[in-house]
Amino acid sequence: MEIITLIPTLGMLSYFVHQNQRSNLLTPNDILVLFIVSVLAAAWAILTVLRRKSTRDSAMFVSFIDLCFVGAFIAGVYYLRAIGNADCTNFSADRRFSVTINNNGVNGDAPSIRSNTNKECAMRKASFAFGIMNCIFFAITAFLLLFMHRSRKDERDVVVKESYRRRSHDSRRGHSRSGSGHHRRSHDSRRQYYV
Repeated sequence: MEIITLIPTLGMLSYFVHQNQRSNLLTPNDILVLFIVSVLAAAWAILTVLRRKSTRDSAMFVSFIDLCFVGAFIAGVYYLRAIGNADCTNFSADRRFSVTINNNGVNGDAPSIRSNTNKECAMRKASFAFGIMNCIFFAITAFLLLFMHRSRKDERDVVVKESYRRRSHDSRRGHSRSGSGHHRRSHDSRRQYYV
């Protein structure tokens, strides 16, 4: 889900970066912060998807990085907060309304409604909204990975305790029969494997 919301954000913010570069101007901080965070977050999200196995094995580290991205997105949204109250679209209606009555009935012209949308304002506002959504998505992912780490840790503790108990039990049995000449019976050779 993160990749799906990061791609439009990157496209819209790269438009602003390109416009400023073409005009030989510095990109404003409010756009630049969210752009850099989005680029890094998209690279991280793609990397974690491609390396699912290692992501599962190092869930604690991936969760920490995701929480760092939550903080970075909060900073990016904070810098872009001024656009939150902006009105990017104006609607205008033509007040003329005419009705003509003739022999065939009533004819009329309805008022026309026109909208005028400021493209740059709308793109900034959409980037602001996507930044908030990415904060939420990265937080959800971080907490899911923390839960995954805890459940995998519990599974590993069970396996380690079970195998330790078996080994200590087998070693005691081996010492008690050392003089009998029988080292193993058929039921002692059973092994349990844990995945």
